Amino acid sequence: MKVIILCGGQGTRLREETEFKPKPMVEIGGKPILWHIMKLYSHYGYREFILALGYKGDVIRDYFLKYKFYNNDFTVKLGNESDVIFHSNNDEKDWTVTLVETGAESMTGHRTKLCEKYIHEDDFMLTYGDAVSSVNIGELVKFHKKQNTTGTVTGVFPPSRFGDLNVDGDYVVRFKEKIPDIENQTPINGGFFVFKKEFFDTLDKRSDLVLETEPMNLLVGKKQLSVYRHNGFWQCMDTYRDNQYLNNLWKTKPEWKVWD
Repeated sequence: MKVIILCGGQGTRLREETEFKPKPMVEIGGKPILWHIMKLYSHYGYREFILALGYKGDVIRDYFLKYKFYNNDFTVKLGNESDVIFHSNNDEKDWTVTLVETGAESMTGHRTKLCEKYIHEDDFMLTYGDAVSSVNIGELVKFHKKQNTTGTVTGVFPPSRFGDLNVDGDYVVRFKEKIPDIENQTPINGGFFVFKKEFFDTLDKRSDLVLETEPMNLLVGKKQLSVYRHNGFWQCMDTYRDNQYLNNLWKTKPEWKVWD
């Protein structure tokens, strides 16, 4: 099962960092948040990634083209740069990463649709490139297959956030994107989706198609969107304050670091 990661947003509320790099490349503990997300999936055996690029996508391209140099100690003799001696080996040698240009101004639905041609399996996963979590991906996939719905979204319960998923049992009955629900503390959309391939049929190639509006509500109307509740750690990185918080956690207790 492949994993699509949406990496094209501009991250305007994190302008201190994203003026020069795309949001998924903002670092936590010296590594891009994108790397942390990929390490989570890799820990559970999912190592085929499709990155939907947009804003400053060349920064992500450069990172993966030069991944061995960015993630290992090495010696190079100037004047003979082709003779490079690596003194360490990164642990990600079995990752397969496909980088897809989806446009600087595209919305999430359009970015997802443009990745369809690289999905050949019956199911695929999808998430955002700006949130880390301790969600058990293996249990998420088991739940999705048991539910046998077209889609499953991970519902999370971060402190001081209000829900955007109205749920009835294991099904989503209303999908509200980032609209406060002060009366009831309900889960919010934490990403970490699993979909049947047929979900692509609900998408078109309009550049302004938002994944979280028409497509999701179509599934909701057919009772084809399940919610997997994750009560553990989840944190997005929307602001510079979030970035500082995650970097401080990395030094003390990074709850999303489930890998060795």
